[in-house]
Amino acid sequence: MTLSNHPIEKLDHRNAPWRITFDTNPDDCNLNCVMCEEHSPYSPTHKARIKGEMPYRRMDIETIEKIFAECAGNGLHEIIPSTMGEPLIFKHMQRIIELCHEYDVKLNLTTNGTFPRLGAERWAQLIVPVGSDVKLSWNGANQSAQSLVMINNDFEKNMEDLRTFIKIRDEYAASGGNYCSVTLQMTFMEMNLKQVPRVVELAIQEGVDRVKGHHLWAHFDEIKDQDLRRSNDAIIRWNEIARECIEIADSNLLPNGKRIILANIYELNPEHRGELHPAATCPFLGQEAWVNHEGRFDPCCSPDELRKTLGYFGNVGDEGIMAIWESDEYRNLLQNYLENDVCRKCNMRQIPE
Repeated sequence: MTLSNHPIEKLDHRNAPWRITFDTNPDDCNLNCVMCEEHSPYSPTHKARIKGEMPYRRMDIETIEKIFAECAGNGLHEIIPSTMGEPLIFKHMQRIIELCHEYDVKLNLTTNGTFPRLGAERWAQLIVPVGSDVKLSWNGANQSAQSLVMINNDFEKNMEDLRTFIKIRDEYAASGGNYCSVTLQMTFMEMNLKQVPRVVELAIQEGVDRVKGHHLWAHFDEIKDQDLRRSNDAIIRWNEIARECIEIADSNLLPNGKRIILANIYELNPEHRGELHPAATCPFLGQEAWVNHEGRFDPCCSPDELRKTLGYFGNVGDEGIMAIWESDEYRNLLQNYLENDVCRKCNMRQIPE
């Protein structure tokens, strides 16, 4: 469908965040995806890390334990460990899983799909019982396409590990246990544009519940020409791909008989180049929270230098996350967020129904 104009909807403010993302270990990753803010070969932080000019940032487990204790009784439903680094490298990852069991909170995991340290089978055994969704970074349907985006990737191992994880997930659910959905997560850009329908086909074949993606944050000059919203021609080509993906999903059911979920795969309007849709709303403010490795409260998942422009709201170690959540500074952002250029151009805003 082509999007039409809708009025801006007012954001709700929950009593507490229903989901919290912890920037547990943003500097630890075993891949170098070209678009990654932290680990791309083009990233200044990656270059500084290689030269030994930047210390590795890692969150104290005590901060995470404090937030669980403070929020679990106030409506916290799930948590996400680091989305910039690889969370399965984080040395306290098993403790986070224990906390999920202790406080009856779900784990929503974004991983690059390499399953470091313990391997896919053991990680699946630990994650599936408390997992709400596991998002595997996936940017192609073969080795050459995948490794073009995800440098140092091994596609055949990705496939083997995906099948192992889904097998254990299905067996656990069939025995009456928790059903943990599986998502293949993409970044939409020129170099993998034609791969998007192929990834949807692969996901359906393997029993993946959802294919999700977002349009490129072009952090570096070297990848600005990869942005699919940079011109009317690029948007038209993206729209053709989006229609193809929807047709594939409509025509091919998953092995369980359900239709695969396509998240953020829809046509763009060339008239609204530079933003997804003028009436798209923020899905995060008043709903979710982010806490960086030092305990700084962040309102959303936008790149770090961009979200800092939204203001400083406090440190959860000093003030507590609930005090920040109820603060005048945070409430003001909710009411006036579209006054910020970062928010107007955000790739993550959601279109109205």
